[in-house]
Amino acid sequence: MRVLGENDRLPQGSTVATIGMFDGVHRGHVTLVDFLKQQAEAQNKQSLVITFMRHPRQVLHPDDNLKLIMPLEDRLAQIEALSPDLLLPLEFTPELSKLGSEQFIELLRDRYGVNVLVTGYNHRFGHNNRETFEDYCRHGERLGVKVVKAPEYLGKYAPVSSTIVRGLIAAGRVVDAMHCIGRPFALKGKVVHGFHNGRGLGFPTANVGEVDPQMLLPHNGAYAVLAYIDNQMLQGMANIGKRPTLDNGSKLSIEVNLFDFDEDIYGKEITLEFISFLRLEFKMCGLDELKKQLTHDRDNAKRLLQDYLTNKQS
Repeated sequence: MRVLGENDRLPQGSTVATIGMFDGVHRGHVTLVDFLKQQAEAQNKQSLVITFMRHPRQVLHPDDNLKLIMPLEDRLAQIEALSPDLLLPLEFTPELSKLGSEQFIELLRDRYGVNVLVTGYNHRFGHNNRETFEDYCRHGERLGVKVVKAPEYLGKYAPVSSTIVRGLIAAGRVVDAMHCIGRPFALKGKVVHGFHNGRGLGFPTANVGEVDPQMLLPHNGAYAVLAYIDNQMLQGMANIGKRPTLDNGSKLSIEVNLFDFDEDIYGKEITLEFISFLRLEFKMCGLDELKKQLTHDRDNAKRLLQDYLTNKQS
């Protein structure tokens, strides 16, 4: 696969393209890219996926505080794994947002050689969101670009959209989100110093900091997770919240207790995959109750992770 720059130019009529944010690169996106590749192969052209580096809502409505499912580098890697011929990360700008759909199709034709444009089953583009697929087809016909609608993902976990996935993650429903995406929701950060309370309880934790503030966080609570550090996969349980039992203030923290692991990992990059929700965060009566709850959480997490890994291998 070749990654294009915005200044690259492609021969006229050489590509079949689709465009979108592709946040999460979920099962619906896989259906779209598979259809794109089929269309390109049938016409002996190159398949081109165009994705925006920044979400249009973050550019046009920054006060909305939209959170993303995955960072750009991961999104590009997941699109690359779908094996289109070409990938174009495009900067979304206020100027680009002012283009009508007909002007946008013309830009794709003239700059990136688009001869066929594949749209998602419910995708809208151009500043006039009231336009329909039939309007896009008419614009394309005038410009010599065929506009084709991709089929909707209708598999076991339909309906799927980035909006749906964000809602599931925000609600702590990470198993449902995993089914929609096709892989676990992941969060990246760096191990930093925290309160150091966990070791005294018998549950030492790594405090995960430097998380991209644009990224979505699951609902406050405890989760069974897989952690990746230095290409090593570890099992553990993570807590997202304010640690009310320990009175550590109002600052949100992400902490992970790694099972059967006691190495110094401060300063290292860590990726957490959220496999299953364990429980909501709540204030307990004291440290004895907290230790009892953490022991129960650990046993539950180990069972859920073993089930997940066993089913993944089968």
